Amino acid sequence: MKEKSVILISGIAGIGKTWLLRKCLLDWSNNLIWKNVELVFYLECRRLNQHQNISNINDLLNVFYNDILNDFNISNHTALFIIDGLDEFIYFNELLNPSFNYPVVNTLTDIKKYKHVIAGRVYAIDQYQSKYTEHSDKSIIQIMGFNENGINNYIENHVKEEKKEVVKTTLKDSPIAKAMASVPFYLSSMCKIISDSNKIYTNSFLTMTDLYANIFLYFLQKHIMKNNKLIYEIMEDSFNKRYILNICKIAYELFIKNNIIFSKKDIEYFISDFDQNDGNLFGFIEKVETNVGCYYQFAHLTIMEFCVSVYAYNCLSRKKIMANEKLRSCLSMICGLTNNKSQNSLLKFLVNLNPSNESLPWLSIFGYLLPGYRTIGSTGLLWILDRLSKSDDIEEYDVLFIECFYESQSSFNDEIKSMVDKRGEWWISIVDWKTSYFTSCENYFINHYVKSGRKLSWLSVDKNILSDEEKKLLIQCSTNVRDVSFWCPINFEGWKPKDKIDKLKIFISRYLITKKDFEENFLPWINLCEELNLRLHKDIDFIKEFYEWIRCSNVKKFSMYRGKSFYNLDELKNFTTR
Repeated sequence: MKEKSVILISGIAGIGKTWLLRKCLLDWSNNLIWKNVELVFYLECRRLNQHQNISNINDLLNVFYNDILNDFNISNHTALFIIDGLDEFIYFNELLNPSFNYPVVNTLTDIKKYKHVIAGRVYAIDQYQSKYTEHSDKSIIQIMGFNENGINNYIENHVKEEKKEVVKTTLKDSPIAKAMASVPFYLSSMCKIISDSNKIYTNSFLTMTDLYANIFLYFLQKHIMKNNKLIYEIMEDSFNKRYILNICKIAYELFIKNNIIFSKKDIEYFISDFDQNDGNLFGFIEKVETNVGCYYQFAHLTIMEFCVSVYAYNCLSRKKIMANEKLRSCLSMICGLTNNKSQNSLLKFLVNLNPSNESLPWLSIFGYLLPGYRTIGSTGLLWILDRLSKSDDIEEYDVLFIECFYESQSSFNDEIKSMVDKRGEWWISIVDWKTSYFTSCENYFINHYVKSGRKLSWLSVDKNILSDEEKKLLIQCSTNVRDVSFWCPINFEGWKPKDKIDKLKIFISRYLITKKDFEENFLPWINLCEELNLRLHKDIDFIKEFYEWIRCSNVKKFSMYRGKSFYNLDELKNFTTR
């Protein structure tokens, strides 16, 4: 509502970032927003990747808008730029640390001089804005997707009457289905899958890899094969197995080159008689026609990443997987494919795609695979986790390790315990920007971690209203944690901590809290700690109570700030008696 010169938009895949940008374009064209902006230019990073030698903004616009611009000079106009898909920009690292090796990087850097909107996945926007200190006139927006009312409205409007309760039950009982229902892409997919089946899908959406497998095979069944055969019947046909692996190899070869958008020539590298056979191949890939030509892309980037994971699992050695930096975003799904033993899981149909030696007539290039074919297997999973445990980037390691551990549905066997102990300290944070999916992953990991007798190093809470999954995570962490930090008042009714902690930090000097709220939310924690560090708002007026609370507790070491610093109880007592 308050227009800023810079807007950064983040969100997970499929949450609706691109659709929001399209809505902004529509609203601008109807004079509802950006009323003082004469021209708005929409640019996709996946297409910018193909033009690394564009050296200035005018040239950039004359390439992408040459059908409507002629000898255009941007300095004569008020303009706003929309940059979509920052995480897909092949020169993202160079953009964070500007170099002169790629002219297009400097061109994007020059866009900072104009009003602009940049959208991308959470990690990319987070890294970008941390380097972005020169603009104070900016907004950072995270797309959260549907809330509970939005999910229910979608079900009411898009699910047939006799299936509504089945869909609602599945979304309630399956942790992943519940976590991902806020994402329009996943919600619509799950509603279609559940509605078209007589099966209850609670156990089939156990992990994100399970969810992807269901979406992938449902799409294959309904939109490619277009017959009434069941999945197991489809997958009994070796032709269909080869078909899937072929699609996955195309995804892999293009993905590692960062060709999210590709040309007809790129496809012809794989399929020589492409013009005659695109109808047989392109259900997962769509053709996009523009005024300046056409290009191809997978129907959704998440589908492309899943295909890459399936190919890597079936065809690459674990060393090749870990050696390729581009496969980092696929590691959790590759590990998820190792969890394929359940008879109720569709994953079993995607982990044994060993092709025959016979070449299909219209896909002759796929008559062979890379040398050294082997699946990654359970020992490969342990090898990947072990490699992750040696990572120098602790934050990246923790995220990847926990996601891989969850997706593979591993337990704390001796090998896993050894890897976890190599890292030493583990900590959990509960913050606004974490996705519900990753909170589910953390819950699974902490459940095994704490039950194995290990003590969590640190729990940090910087969120006042907690979801059910976050409450569960907080409760699990509290049973065996060394240090706890609170950065804001919390709202948690009906539960109190029970287990002792070494250090407690309550840093809430930004918030004016009532005595009742403090007593309900924080006093139970104070009664369980040995060392206490308080940072309180200077206008809190119940300071005498703090002295009594701490005096009656087991606190052995104490410091406090409330407009004035106190380092022991005697100092606090003297202050309160004056």
